[in-house]
Amino acid sequence: MLSNPERARVGAHPAPAADSPLLAGLNAEQRAAVTLPPEHALILAGAGSGKTRVLTTRIAWLLQTGQVSPGGVLAVTFTNKAAKEMLTRLTSMLPLNVRGMWIGTFHGLCNRFLRAHHQLAGLPQAFQILDTQDQLSAIKRLCKQHQVDEERYPPRQLQWFIAGCKEDGLRPADVPASDSQARRKVEIYQLYEDQCQREGVVDFGELMLRSYELLRDHDAVRAHYRRRFRHILIDEFQDTNRLQYAWIKLIAGLPAEQSEQAGGGAILAVGDDDQSIYAFRGARVGNMADFVREYHVQHQIKLEQNYRSHSNILDAANALISHNQGRLGKNLRTDAGAGEPVRVYEAPTDFAEAEWVVDELKQLVREGMARREIAVLYRSNAQSRVIETQLFNAGVPYRVYGGLRFFERAEIKHALAYLRLLENPRDDTSFLRVVNFPPRGIGARTLEALQDAARGLGTSLHDAVSTVPGKAGANLAAFIARLDVLREQTAGHTLREIIEQMLEASGLIEHYRGEKEGQDRIENLQELVNAAESFVMQEGFGRDAVALPVDEQGAVPSQSPASQGLDPDAPMLDEPLPSAPAVVDADTGETLSPLAAFLTHAALEAGDNQAQAGQDAVQLMTVHASKGLEFDAVFITGLEEGLFPHENALSDAGGLEEERRLMYVAITRARQRLYLSHAQTRLLHGQTRYNLRSRFLDELPEDVLKWLTPQRGGFASIAPQPIAARADWAGARGSFGSNFSAPQPSPASTGHAIRAGQQVFHVKFGEGRVLAVEGAGDDARAQVDFPRHGVKWLALAIAKLTVVE
Repeated sequence: MLSNPERARVGAHPAPAADSPLLAGLNAEQRAAVTLPPEHALILAGAGSGKTRVLTTRIAWLLQTGQVSPGGVLAVTFTNKAAKEMLTRLTSMLPLNVRGMWIGTFHGLCNRFLRAHHQLAGLPQAFQILDTQDQLSAIKRLCKQHQVDEERYPPRQLQWFIAGCKEDGLRPADVPASDSQARRKVEIYQLYEDQCQREGVVDFGELMLRSYELLRDHDAVRAHYRRRFRHILIDEFQDTNRLQYAWIKLIAGLPAEQSEQAGGGAILAVGDDDQSIYAFRGARVGNMADFVREYHVQHQIKLEQNYRSHSNILDAANALISHNQGRLGKNLRTDAGAGEPVRVYEAPTDFAEAEWVVDELKQLVREGMARREIAVLYRSNAQSRVIETQLFNAGVPYRVYGGLRFFERAEIKHALAYLRLLENPRDDTSFLRVVNFPPRGIGARTLEALQDAARGLGTSLHDAVSTVPGKAGANLAAFIARLDVLREQTAGHTLREIIEQMLEASGLIEHYRGEKEGQDRIENLQELVNAAESFVMQEGFGRDAVALPVDEQGAVPSQSPASQGLDPDAPMLDEPLPSAPAVVDADTGETLSPLAAFLTHAALEAGDNQAQAGQDAVQLMTVHASKGLEFDAVFITGLEEGLFPHENALSDAGGLEEERRLMYVAITRARQRLYLSHAQTRLLHGQTRYNLRSRFLDELPEDVLKWLTPQRGGFASIAPQPIAARADWAGARGSFGSNFSAPQPSPASTGHAIRAGQQVFHVKFGEGRVLAVEGAGDDARAQVDFPRHGVKWLALAIAKLTVVE
């Protein structure tokens, strides 16, 4: 494209063509950013302002006007998806082979750089890259080889420590160590470095750090790249960490180092300080202000024209983020009109909040909105459980974006495996899942020997443990003993107490405390307690139901007054109390304890309602996962103090500002409809907590909000009741269908108005159609076809079906 290489020099380009087709359709701000002179600049790109279009058009403009050759551009972004999109757009703009251009992620470009200079970097030409799981395996192998106490120095914690050191640009010799434990971690870091060097492998952190060191320590290499890259463009600049910014500065050179002879590229940094939400990953929003100061940036362009949302949504976002201090400052605007008001709903409970969300999104679907264009956002992964349950009950397909459904998450599967072993110690699948998790020195060879012994004896793994000799057998026996003690300690306890004791005794909570992002997993495990608490109330066990012995006929025996804490002189009760803990299969006579019933419920919910590939499904995700996405309708749930903003941020001004930026990101995901909700009470660790609504709601302008008063008469003819109000026998059959019955209290009324052909709603099964009704009074029952749960016979005195108008 260039006949004269000197045209790539700064200032040696032809006059830009103002009428170039590349500029067609750009607004004034975008055009100004694309046609900037070859000088350092900061583009503050608001949400939905066409940032990617500006970035790629800028590269195309530089190439078309002869200001740079394809090899003279360095463009850095954070995801492979974004890099591919930029290359695709460039290909469509210009007749250009983009394969040789340096456009990619930080790690991808550093990999390319190290391949070109592997000898200087001290690496073999075919060095391999360790992904996160490979790195963890390497650390575990090292710990075993050097007899590192994994309980004191968990491998995941060491992985976190090493990654953090590298992000800060620190080698083992540079890491401060003030005590013996810190010194030991530094020693392990050095051992890990030596191991990687011997094996010719690098992890992700090493790609970045070694590239930085190579540029820092080799003047000729640094000078070469400064002369080569005349234009350096960085996407999502607010997400860069210290090392990434230092790497950029080495390639570009600081202003005092840049000259016609020494080289040095013009940096175009594109980002939004209001969307900096990854401090927990090392992102440093302060890099933007440092860049403006260190490079004496004269060109700051704000992209404030939003092409995504209506103005009521943008006004809410602008007002909210204005409460943050030290912003570079911008206000989003749109030509799309005011649109719908932002709807705010206060629910009595988290369960009712989820019911309202499902009811509203079903109405949106009836109005013609695709389910995939509806997103339900939450601050913490654990919040998805209640929402998933309601979507499951209503038969609404959903997909958890960027994560797993609640009962499919690894930590939940581990916890359920422990619970299954309490019910059935001979469950080999559960045994294998947790026998060495958290790690307790039981390796693959030990398990192989145990499985061989079990096959030879024709027994379960549990029963074959006594045949394994030596230390391996002792470790297995200790695991069995731990389960036996836990089973004995939890006998006669409520389901909530069983799970709480299991989480403590198993070591799961303590294990995840040592992980970098373990808090999220701990919150999920705590939410499992809430799931159990909700389950026993909805299924009619009663909150305080305990596992009682079952007689030979499979019936729950009468309960003495003394066993219930009543007057021992009172007469015996002929019937079980309302909190009787059994669900009885009417065909087999099998009695399920609350724990067994809950495990069945978890298995059913984990395996059903899974959206198939390509199926139209509601999108569930954390606010962090939603960044970069947009939807026609967005629900932001759980807007309560301590939840959003998160309790970990309330004592820190910087943390609170990041939470506000997170809320800003959530709001700006919505195109047409935005719904905000909070609950007066929420289950936390199995206990009902009373919450204050989030301060973020008070920071929104009243003129864009529509406060929804809960309709006491009900939504879709069904009143959302607090969970406690449903803690009767209304859902005694629950997810176990018509083959199960339960001890039941006398109904308050024997009359009913259910007729064949009617659409009805059940709190557990959702909507269904009545096929037949038979019997009268207490014996009346209805046959109902529920789309997601099949045909069921329900006792009308118990099921409390509601007719849907």
